[in-house]
Amino acid sequence: MGAGDSRPQRRLHGRRRGRKLRPGLARLLDEVLPDRLLALPETGLLDPVSLFNRPVSALWLEVGFGAGEHLAWQASRAASVGFIGCEPFLNGVATLLRAAEDAGLDNIRVHPGDARDVIERLPDGCLDRCFVLFPDPWPKRRHHGRRFIGKETLDTLARIMAPGAELRLASDDPGLVDWMLWQTRSHGAFAWLARRAADFETRPADWPQTRYEAKRLKGTPVFLRFRRR
Repeated sequence: MGAGDSRPQRRLHGRRRGRKLRPGLARLLDEVLPDRLLALPETGLLDPVSLFNRPVSALWLEVGFGAGEHLAWQASRAASVGFIGCEPFLNGVATLLRAAEDAGLDNIRVHPGDARDVIERLPDGCLDRCFVLFPDPWPKRRHHGRRFIGKETLDTLARIMAPGAELRLASDDPGLVDWMLWQTRSHGAFAWLARRAADFETRPADWPQTRYEAKRLKGTPVFLRFRRR
């Protein structure tokens, strides 16, 4: 944070690095990430129009993109949309950069840190879709404050999401599913789109499974979709 930024310093829970990166992936962090980096201003709000090298029709955000498979899949099928991906785990960032380079994707910007620092800097009503897929459930009660979905975050998402924008949440942890449903449905700014069990028990066609998701699945995944009122 710069000298003009009075926000309190946050503690980011979770790993920043895993196993040592192969030279090719390490090169991507050094040479490619700077061109795709979402630079946060020291003060004021981000200008979404200036984030990309060409005009985009909409702005989508993925919080905690893991290895980036879902984000790259979405970006390759929605070339007119601008994507912001937030992920503190640098091994995952490098893997996303490789996928973006291989597919020639120019509509992705990356924040290798806390997503809350980004959403607080986005202007009102600029976001058309937000993904929070299989976040850490933090199952112990004393850690529930670390969960991303909560009143404070939902307040900010409600501010930056346009009317009719979609919030997508997913988890295979029953406790976290109950938590996210309770938090989001009681917030008031979001309408749950499910009308029957099949609406949240069945994976939507435009919601691909990733290797990371398949590897960590311990229960039946639930797919939650909400609309910004």
